[in-house]
Amino acid sequence: MLEALHDRDLAARTALAFPERSLTYGQLATVVAGLSRELEGCRRVAILAEPRIETCAAVVAALEAGVAAVPVNPRSGALELGHIVANARPDAVMAAAGSPLAPPLDGLRRVSVVLPGGGGAGDGPLASADPELPALWDPELPALIVYTSGTTGPPKGAVLPRRAIESNLDALAQVWEWTERDVVAHALPLFHVHGLVLGILGPLRRGGSAMHLGRFSAEAAAQALAGPATVLFGVPTMYRRLADACERAPELAEGLRRARLLVSGSAALPVIEHQRLQRLCGRRVLERYGLTETLMNTAVRLGSDSPPGTVGPPLPGIEVRVVDDDGAVLEALDDETIGELQVRGPNLFLGYLDAPQATAAAMRDGGWFSTGDIVTRTGRGEVRIVGRRATDLIKSGGYKIGAGEIEACLREHPAVEDAAVTGEPDPDLGERVIAWVVARAGASPRPEELIDHVAALLAPHKRPREVHLLNELPRNELGKVQKRRLTRTSPAARSS
Repeated sequence: MLEALHDRDLAARTALAFPERSLTYGQLATVVAGLSRELEGCRRVAILAEPRIETCAAVVAALEAGVAAVPVNPRSGALELGHIVANARPDAVMAAAGSPLAPPLDGLRRVSVVLPGGGGAGDGPLASADPELPALWDPELPALIVYTSGTTGPPKGAVLPRRAIESNLDALAQVWEWTERDVVAHALPLFHVHGLVLGILGPLRRGGSAMHLGRFSAEAAAQALAGPATVLFGVPTMYRRLADACERAPELAEGLRRARLLVSGSAALPVIEHQRLQRLCGRRVLERYGLTETLMNTAVRLGSDSPPGTVGPPLPGIEVRVVDDDGAVLEALDDETIGELQVRGPNLFLGYLDAPQATAAAMRDGGWFSTGDIVTRTGRGEVRIVGRRATDLIKSGGYKIGAGEIEACLREHPAVEDAAVTGEPDPDLGERVIAWVVARAGASPRPEELIDHVAALLAPHKRPREVHLLNELPRNELGKVQKRRLTRTSPAARSS
């Protein structure tokens, strides 16, 4: 999977760079060789996924040892940690030396990750521990067990095989022209597939470099791109902050202009932010779409003219289809017909750990995975995410309405900083559209003004029936809005 680790010609090249220190491929190979020996006899290993270089070394060591890695959010509470440990039953836990372990992780055998020297980039390269390529692993061997967000119950462990990771990273490399010359910068969590698989394993599979910023700041991201970084991975909140920073300090835009590739994911990037960044730095942000269970399914191609707000066509080797409520395939490519997206290909997970019923519920005949996302498709087959079926499909007055379309429309209003749309039971309509809006600094939009704005741009039945103004939208660590927390009792909510 990571053949570059054993390439002596790359021994002196930087593999991982964090603010506090970096590791060359030779150094990483030596650390990994030692850790792999400590994992002998293990089937699964939990990894405290702090934003540290030791986390990356631990994951690579598990992959090299053929042990399934279970990245754990270091901020998880006792209940969630207890569920993950009971479900995954790891044989050990890996963590940076000195990092505290909360119960019940502290009851597992500990493998501490100790790096050579203790210095930074000035450390000399260390020889690779083994110049030979590792034995060819079964492509179906579990590589990662990544736990879902658990929005509809306890988190489920999605078992990702080596086949899924390898094929997905190679497909992305093809459409993004991703090579060993790229240095990928990001500040994403390392317990999720976006930051860990794309942001760390992606560069290492290419023989390039992964640069983690530690904590995100617009200044740090722009500085990285003005220096060695060629690619930036981020989420919409990060790109919005980058645009704000470039407006305040135009010199920061120079770094973004030098980037070969800017990629946004994990949530939809509003069209207005696409336009702002294009105006400020002359570069386009590409979007891609994926899930924990599938890794990436679609991606905007480098150099394409896919409309902003779409997430591109399927990646090479991956099939997609759109179905209605009864499972009938919808062939329409009109960017209007709404249905649930299903995917099939080598990127799919093996199933949820010890949850055959949940796995069966997600799969359809023929190997299709039901994503739970509702979409439209353009005339060229590009996918536009309208929302989650569970929270974003609103059935009002006999119409099916995607919350994402209305949210994008609201964000086009000059007084709106952010917006979320939900459905609420209505005795007449079935459900009525409710908007939750964060105003831009200094702005005080009237609810009626926002309702009229939507009605003027979209069909009348899509207009919000109520507007609530909030100080901020509840989001998780990846920037996704947690709509189940939006209620009339939300802090600073004001109705129309």
